[in-house]
Amino acid sequence: MDFGDDQECSDAQRKKKRYHRHTPMQIQMLEAMFKECPHPDEKQRMHLSRELGLEPRQIKFWFQNRRTQMKVQHERADNSTLRSENDKIRCENIAMREALKNVICPSCGSYFDEQKLRMENARLKEELDRVSGLTSKYLGRPITQLPLIQHLAASSLDLSVGALGNPTIAPSLDLDLLTGSGSVTVPHFPTAVPEIEKPIMVEMATNAMEEVIRLAQTDEHLWVRNGGDRGEVMCIETYDRMFQKPDDRYRDPDIRIEASRDSGLVLMNATALVDVFMDAGKWLEFLSAIISKARTLEVLATGMVGRSGSLLLMYEELHVLSPVVPTREFHFLRYCRQIDQGLWAIADVSLDLNRENQFNSPLRSRRLPSGCLIQDMPNGYSKVTWVEHMEIEEKVSTHLLYRELINSGAAFGAQRWLTTLQRTCERFAGLMATTSRELGGVIPSPEGKRSMMKLSQRMVNNFCASLSSSQIQRWTMLSGLSDVGVRVTVHRSSDPGQPSGVVLSAATSLWLPMSCERVFSFFRDENMRPQWDVLSSGNPVQEVARISNGSDPGNCISLLRNFTLFGNQTQGLNSSQSSMLILQESCTDASGSLVVYAPIDIPAINIVMSGEDPSNIALLPSGFTILPDGRAGGVRGASTSSSAHQTGFNSSGSLLTVAFQILVSSLPSSKLNVESVATVNNLISTTVQQIKAALNCPSG
Repeated sequence: MDFGDDQECSDAQRKKKRYHRHTPMQIQMLEAMFKECPHPDEKQRMHLSRELGLEPRQIKFWFQNRRTQMKVQHERADNSTLRSENDKIRCENIAMREALKNVICPSCGSYFDEQKLRMENARLKEELDRVSGLTSKYLGRPITQLPLIQHLAASSLDLSVGALGNPTIAPSLDLDLLTGSGSVTVPHFPTAVPEIEKPIMVEMATNAMEEVIRLAQTDEHLWVRNGGDRGEVMCIETYDRMFQKPDDRYRDPDIRIEASRDSGLVLMNATALVDVFMDAGKWLEFLSAIISKARTLEVLATGMVGRSGSLLLMYEELHVLSPVVPTREFHFLRYCRQIDQGLWAIADVSLDLNRENQFNSPLRSRRLPSGCLIQDMPNGYSKVTWVEHMEIEEKVSTHLLYRELINSGAAFGAQRWLTTLQRTCERFAGLMATTSRELGGVIPSPEGKRSMMKLSQRMVNNFCASLSSSQIQRWTMLSGLSDVGVRVTVHRSSDPGQPSGVVLSAATSLWLPMSCERVFSFFRDENMRPQWDVLSSGNPVQEVARISNGSDPGNCISLLRNFTLFGNQTQGLNSSQSSMLILQESCTDASGSLVVYAPIDIPAINIVMSGEDPSNIALLPSGFTILPDGRAGGVRGASTSSSAHQTGFNSSGSLLTVAFQILVSSLPSSKLNVESVATVNNLISTTVQQIKAALNCPSG
């Protein structure tokens, strides 16, 4: 035996041991301890040594290296921030000096007051510093200003006022305020996030994920049952103690907190659900009743196993289906992580990119760490625990009609998200089913059924988007019908799924002293349709086909036709007198209901029934939204506000929105006149009067 070789082998082994690599589990526990205590004492190091199987000396060196690393990162980020800000201010000063050399007012010919411009520049700089200070308090360190969201004016739509007046329209109506005119703006998003910001975003997303998991799994003292068998609201005092943050002490008293949690079974497996959350297109399609716009701005991380580890920068607008309620706009990080086999977590947290618009908007909203846990269950189901946490600052009070619903927190609370997701996943399961659930025998094949369902889904999504009340889609109010009034907006349509030309949208909202269920049943009953559908000329309606969309009988797609009796004979489906049919979808859940319909001709229906792609079939939907009013006995699982004592979605009344879309002209260059607006105003007014009469409601 060669003892020299043994000695060399032993030396090599000792040398190799010096380069010990910690396991992922050890690193995870060390990182968690570092966040709680970057300077552990000897007792804490000994405890970690026993728990991780490492020497105390290794623990000590790891923490020293980690502190040094953090310090270097902070210094590098701070230096880069200062350089960037310094360069920016220098460029602004140079540009301002050059501009002031020869600036003349175009209206009066006089030179601008340089001192006034300097004062205005100083004021804007102070405003920027104030906003940056608030952001740095939240993060615990300075942050650079990200690119602002610019708004570019679109080409104007030529609108002219006809010579004939109409007494039902407000004399002050300015048609140039309608969407499609010069007021239309198209958001321009930043194409890339600066590299210096990405580590901060990763840290924000990681912290949000940890908070969401705790919020979803913690029960004691943090969540309070809000009546009924589902839905919880957050105890803010307990939250502040559990999650102490740098900006807690600076919370603006004008900011309202909405925080709720709910859980339930969803008919979709966890992997498919995660794919819906991480795909902006699917996210919008599944939840169009809540989301009016959604877009992925940048993929910051793609993840390693499936979607796990994916980090997205996203944009979305949330809406209540009424033109009187402003949308809530968010730029946020969405982080996905697989926690265990069959268990996933999704975490969202707001990122203030659009600071300029926030000061102009009547509503400032920020999503605090929110999200959900998705647990695979047998038979293709998932258990979803949803946490929704926002802070809201309203510069203009919510319209009185919707104030209770909004202030209670139910309009954007966890239960509305979850019940809507449950309903749409049931619909998706029906779409994927190979067996036909169509009643009436008109649709010949499963392919025809799927084509009909896709067409109807597009119809509903278009209707929901048409009711958005964002900064981009502005509504003009006409006088006459209640304090809400009839509100109108107009836009050019070039989508192959809509008639091409100028489309006028009109809507109004009103309160009805009866339950949402009763109102929904009224619109679902085809025998009652002649009492509210002014376009049917009082003719009865026959359902010729129906596709079930879920477990609730009210969730279905119907194919209807008006029929006229000539003696004892009824005109057939393909009769020339009955060339138009009505495609209608109704859907309902605990948070509200929709009834959406659109005329469609028989050749288009034949294309759909054959199973062909329906994406080029033009539809212009109208319909109704029905929401609880949020009053006493109102909304569960929604709020931390003073309305939090209310229980159940079944409230004392319902909020009905009536909406029509009309093709004014098939020529995009055509002009809109007052007569067209008067026509749709009268159509809405007559419909509302007939609905109230049929439901025995007061006409005032």
